[in-house]
Amino acid sequence: MSTGNGMIGGQGRPKALAVGGAPFLTTIFPEHITERLARSVEMSRPVSTPELLGHPELLAEVEYLFTTWGVPKLEEETLCHAPKLRAILHVAGSVRRIATDALWRRGIVLTSSYAINAIPTAEFALAAILLANKRAWHHAVSAKLNRSQAPADFQGRSRGAGNYGSVVGLLSYGAVARELRRLLRNFQIRVLVCDPFLKPERAMQDEMTLVGMDELFATADVVSVHTPLLPETTGLVGREHLMRLKPYASFINTSRGAIVDERALIDVLKERPDLQAILDVTCPEPPEPESPLYTLPNVILTPHLAGSLGRECGRMSEAMVTELERMIAGHPLRWQITREHLVSMA
Repeated sequence: MSTGNGMIGGQGRPKALAVGGAPFLTTIFPEHITERLARSVEMSRPVSTPELLGHPELLAEVEYLFTTWGVPKLEEETLCHAPKLRAILHVAGSVRRIATDALWRRGIVLTSSYAINAIPTAEFALAAILLANKRAWHHAVSAKLNRSQAPADFQGRSRGAGNYGSVVGLLSYGAVARELRRLLRNFQIRVLVCDPFLKPERAMQDEMTLVGMDELFATADVVSVHTPLLPETTGLVGREHLMRLKPYASFINTSRGAIVDERALIDVLKERPDLQAILDVTCPEPPEPESPLYTLPNVILTPHLAGSLGRECGRMSEAMVTELERMIAGHPLRWQITREHLVSMA
């Protein structure tokens, strides 16, 4: 059917395979997606990670490999079983787990729905920010503890509250933060950003103030973390930053738990009950059973749900199917990731 670049010696459609953790495969590759794929490629039945590792010969004829959460690390020993592999289309967020040197050596194209997954993550962060500026987290906890919707410290906890005229600080400016900045334009909120890779002219273009970490933490009413987890960023947010937070400020992390010195975070939250932490990610994940994060009244924990869930996964699948169609037709890809691009990605 296809007569594009994906033809195997002019004999029929190119072969494709989807692989990942078994719980995700039916969500990521529902029937309507596989039907659409069938118009362009010969799509094999999706296989789970253990199945692929036990039967690597499944890769022998594959030209296009769709991957998702739970996919095995694509090292040379795996890729050597896929001599015809041209491209990997990752239906998930971060590609750090699969983007090995072996991919670049073999010249395999890598594209990902990372920017699509950034949409719900940014929406989650926006919701957390808006509620934080209204002191909603504080009041919700206080109402439960006091069995009253009129907490004794209402005046104190409401002082300086509200989204109008508030200051939001973005720690790093990748795909999620860029989408969040777009969403924040609907509100009269001042935005600060801290990112060593961000050029001042881009910050100005996006109507943000480029600042250092110390100023970001000392000035923002809400600090939202969007930093990629790299050796250089592990433990990046420490006690000295957290202690700079303004009274009743909020700290939101939807990136990776290890970016924050968690022991320091816990200590500061104990010392500063006025602060609020909304943590969608922790390290380890989930926290250890005895972790104070479960019991501290100024901590809101969610189980790493900011990214795509349920129906939202379909948006990622559709993006990667479109990428495949563009690739076969010989058109430029929209979401291709290069080795250079990966340096500053989550």
